[in-house]
Amino acid sequence: MRAFMASLVLALIVLVQTSGIALAHHGWTWTTGGNISLTGIIESAQLGNPHGVLKIDADGNVWTVEVGQPWRNARAGLKPGDLAAGVEVRIVGEPSTDINDKLMKAERIYIGTQEYILYPERD
Repeated sequence: MRAFMASLVLALIVLVQTSGIALAHHGWTWTTGGNISLTGIIESAQLGNPHGVLKIDADGNVWTVEVGQPWRNARAGLKPGDLAAGVEVRIVGEPSTDINDKLMKAERIYIGTQEYILYPERD
């Protein structure tokens, strides 16, 4: 019984520690809370769960941009192929609190004159 309880406590500690890391990354706490605009060419796109990731070349600086989950991108009106290598985009969203990370979370995506609002509740 004692070994079982020790195993249970250890499992709970591991669960709590790893869930906190996942929640911190997938929330907004790592961002500044204010928006910036980034324009560039998509170098690569990895779309899927838990969220998509774009690499964008903006004037020779490569930024990593988190976009929505597949359902959020579709709800915004994005279609397969819209976020592909070679496409010029303007991203409005929140950057990392450390701007040197060149990491941001997209709230809105512009392709040409078309606006795609990923998070309508955020401004």
